[in-house]
Amino acid sequence: MKAIQQIPVAILARVSTSKQDNDRQVHELTEHAERSGWRVVEVIREQVSGASKTRPDVVRAKELAKAGTIRKVLVHEISRLGRRPALVHEVVESLHESGASLYWHSQRIETLLPDGRRNPAAGIMLAVMAEMAQAERETLIERTRSGLAEARRKGRVLGRPKGSTLDAAELVARHPDIARHLRAGHSIRHAAAITGKSTGTVQAVKRAMEKQS
Repeated sequence: MKAIQQIPVAILARVSTSKQDNDRQVHELTEHAERSGWRVVEVIREQVSGASKTRPDVVRAKELAKAGTIRKVLVHEISRLGRRPALVHEVVESLHESGASLYWHSQRIETLLPDGRRNPAAGIMLAVMAEMAQAERETLIERTRSGLAEARRKGRVLGRPKGSTLDAAELVARHPDIARHLRAGHSIRHAAAITGKSTGTVQAVKRAMEKQS
C-alpha cells in the first residue's frame, strides 16, 4: 500500500521582546501539525516588533513557499504575522501565489480550501483580525503615552536613576536580538529597523559588544 505523503509546513513564531519566549506557540502548533498529518519542515523563530517593516521571519516563510518546500505556514494568531494589515495581506497574497496557505491556530482556520480555492470565511476573518491587531497596538501606545504624561504631571522622574548604568555584559544580555543582528553584520540602522528599537539603543549595544571583545 502506498504511504500517504504528509503535507510539508513551516511554523512561524514571533515575540516582541527578550522578556517573552515563543515556546508555547511552537509547542501548540507542532502538536496541531502532528494531529493533522502535516510534516514540520522548519520552525522559524524571531524576536521583533510586529509593527516592524523588516521581517526576516516573514521573508524566510515566503522563500520556503516560493521554492515549493512548504504548502502551509502556521502561526498562533494573526498578530504573530504582523500588526500592520497591509503587511498581513501582502504575506497572504505572496503565499497564495506560491500555492501555499496560511493557517492561524487561535481561530483554527486557513486561507485556502483543500482544493486550493480561497476560503471566503478566512478572508473576511483575516481582514477583521488584522485590523484588530493594529488597533491593539495603537491602544497600547496610547496607554503608554498617557501613563508617561501622568507620571510627569505628578513630578516623577522617568527613566534610569541618575548615575546608574548597565555594564556592557548586562546591556548585551538585555538585548540579545540586537546583538544577534550586529554579529550577523547588519548596520545600526538596519538592526534598529529589524528589532523595532531605537538607533540609540543599537549604538549602545554595539559599544558594549566592542568593550567585551
